[in-house]
Amino acid sequence: MAMNPLVYFDTSAFAKWYLREARSDEVEAYIRANGPVAISDLTVVEMRSLLARHRREKNIDIGLEGQVFATFQEDIRQGFLVCHPFPTGLALATTNLLTLLQDIPLRTLDALHLAIAAEIRADTIATADRVMAQGATALHIKVEQF
Repeated sequence: MAMNPLVYFDTSAFAKWYLREARSDEVEAYIRANGPVAISDLTVVEMRSLLARHRREKNIDIGLEGQVFATFQEDIRQGFLVCHPFPTGLALATTNLLTLLQDIPLRTLDALHLAIAAEIRADTIATADRVMAQGATALHIKVEQF
């Protein structure tokens, strides 16, 4: 039996599964077809931050913020999402990646996601971020852009 390729979701694309945004339906269909998908402890931190920002900006209320984060945590517990811990040597791997990809204007968190995806040997990175997609392509990782 063939296994699905390992798809790593960065937060820019992943948030569309939990919050209604442009292309949310496409993200949902992609996750259902390719799941379970990989995320990391970085995704957990970023999701918490993203939800708090949406609440502060009055896009969601505190009840929905808590409900969405609880659903997200339950999806991890149920195995719909495979959450990878920060790998040993992440700082060094990310620093090396930034040196390797010095012509791509990667932000710190994007570089961390790319280093994690490379460490877990992701076949594909799903992202809504153009620069992240450029970095993944440079690392010879397939990109699914939303």
